[in-house]
Amino acid sequence: MVNAYTANSICGMCTARCPIQVHVHDGKAQWIHGHMETSLKGALCAKGAAGIALEEGERPRTPLLRVGPRGSGQWREATWEEALGHVASELQKSQALHGQQSVLWSDRNGPFTDLYRAFMRGIGSSNICSHSVSCDINVHHAGQAVLGWGREATVFDFANCKHLVLQSRNLFEALAVSEARTVGKALQQGCQLTVIDIRTSITSAKANTFLCPRPGTDYALNLGVIHTLITEGLFQKDFVAQYCTGFEELATFVQPYSAAWAAAETGVSEQAILALARSLAKAAPHVIWHPGWMTSRYGDSFLVSQSAFIITALLGGIGVKGGFVPASSAKSVGKVPLQRLSALYPAPEPQRADGIGTEYLAFDPDKGLLHKMLEAMKPGARVPIKSYIAWRHDPIQSMPDPAAIKACLDNLDLLVAVSFSWSEVVHYADVILPLSTYLTRESIIAHKGGLSPQFFVRQKALERTDNTRADWEIVSGLARHMGLDKLAFSSVEAIWEYQLQGTGVSMADFAKNGSVSLCEGAVFPAPESLCFGTPSGKVELSAAGWGERTGLPSLVAYQSPQRPPHNAFRIIFGRTAVHTQGHTMNNPLLAEQMPENLAWIHPTRAESLGLASGQRVEVVNARGESAGSLPVFVTEGIHPEAVFMVHGFGQKHPKEALAFNKGAADNELLAHGLAHHDPRGGGLTMQEHFVTLRKVEKQ
Repeated sequence: MVNAYTANSICGMCTARCPIQVHVHDGKAQWIHGHMETSLKGALCAKGAAGIALEEGERPRTPLLRVGPRGSGQWREATWEEALGHVASELQKSQALHGQQSVLWSDRNGPFTDLYRAFMRGIGSSNICSHSVSCDINVHHAGQAVLGWGREATVFDFANCKHLVLQSRNLFEALAVSEARTVGKALQQGCQLTVIDIRTSITSAKANTFLCPRPGTDYALNLGVIHTLITEGLFQKDFVAQYCTGFEELATFVQPYSAAWAAAETGVSEQAILALARSLAKAAPHVIWHPGWMTSRYGDSFLVSQSAFIITALLGGIGVKGGFVPASSAKSVGKVPLQRLSALYPAPEPQRADGIGTEYLAFDPDKGLLHKMLEAMKPGARVPIKSYIAWRHDPIQSMPDPAAIKACLDNLDLLVAVSFSWSEVVHYADVILPLSTYLTRESIIAHKGGLSPQFFVRQKALERTDNTRADWEIVSGLARHMGLDKLAFSSVEAIWEYQLQGTGVSMADFAKNGSVSLCEGAVFPAPESLCFGTPSGKVELSAAGWGERTGLPSLVAYQSPQRPPHNAFRIIFGRTAVHTQGHTMNNPLLAEQMPENLAWIHPTRAESLGLASGQRVEVVNARGESAGSLPVFVTEGIHPEAVFMVHGFGQKHPKEALAFNKGAADNELLAHGLAHHDPRGGGLTMQEHFVTLRKVEKQ
């Protein structure tokens, strides 16, 4: 007799965490789709559908302790009690010798962070970092500088937008399904789309206007738009007068940066820049100039994001339908928030090893500066890092210069990797704690802010058939071994009960679709209630308050980027809709769709190097080191100064058999890349590197 049922869950194949329904037959997932009772109406991306392959794929399935040199791939199996006890003992030794702050935790952030923040509070370390220095930290800080709220607190009301600008934001490939569906519907209803990027993409194919500036000149283009809006009087004067400060300083600053000047710098025509500014003004205030997602690109990427916020503010697109809206929360709609697990313990002393709070007074400690934490692993650090727990996060693969990262990790007494898949940092770890796949684990209840805030929960769709554990089980187990009794929950139901205290919500309320809405419909702020978290309490068009906190000028003169040396290219990398960073390259269903990455180059550059589409090349960094080989893709859809590749390929470990030595690893091309970050926003400058291509003779 067939045992068949449909389970509600939350996808774990990327950070979008879409609500899903999982159809199960005889204990195995047969089909996954977007939840029919949500806005997805069954829709899901290829990654989400491929989640069924995780169960049978190659991954850590029991705790492992290293017995050979780091990176040798030599481990022995251990019980959970032994592994957790070993980690707890080593953490206690480290803290006894080097202080409570000697422990670092990094994660890819997301809605479930309250769990591990409680653990780190309990052991007395404030050294928590996300992956943000290699992703979103510049746009997060730019939002705080201009509006007083960061990226997670900013909602983009695409549904009511009349003109959307996507600048280096490949929305239809770096994909959140609900967001993409909303934008697609807005385009059908007449929203104008302008895409600004150094290459064509699925997103640019949907655009009314595509602009391809010289790589690294986005700030110049934005200054040209600001100049046009101000000099032609196209800005929303009432909004600026009531809600903004710093307009006169901004107007004076942009005087030299006309559309003609920007055209000469970017290669985008003056007419196109003027037309963009005028088109936005006609659509105002229902406009969004998207400030970016992955913004750890150039030395001025913070300024690019800052100028995007400024443009939207000049057009009145803040706090209105079709613009930027502050995210509503449980509290802001009159509901009791979830009880925080981190409230179980007092906040530790803020003696961070990355310098936030001492050297870096403006930066958000919830993001952290992971590259500075790596520096603190070296001998002689003011606050030494000696133990590191990498939780669902691989800094070796996601950050520049893997060899330099490993040299830092070699100074650790303990490196723990918690993961549901093999990765570079898992292979390099002293202890591997295998996380259950998202289909076989529950998680804590999470809060999602937005136009319609909600609570949501992931529940198991399948029973485990291996020796892995859920996130709450691992943290609770570590807490028990560390003597943190208040966090040592014996069941996930006990955690849920704690979180829901006083909210008026019960677990039965999640039964229909895994979430509980906290208000009826979308919530937009009333004009009289619109407020900003900046020092002035207004939109700071000159970012003066941020300048005071960073000690740097807030309106910064443009500097033209370096052009590539002879026969070299600026290395640009990005996303595809069928893979999630480096996490899915070994998934058989997705590897079939894209088994390796390609090197996109312009026809004029290909001709000069004697290359044609399909020929293999090695990509070589500034130290003369090859990052692997991959086929060339010759296309007019890329700027001649750049070579582009999809991020996440070039896996170096045989356990990842489908991805082993497939394509090239872009992070290996970023020689000395840990040493440079945007001084105003904190993001690494990951696209300020030049590479050369070397033809592979034996094709």
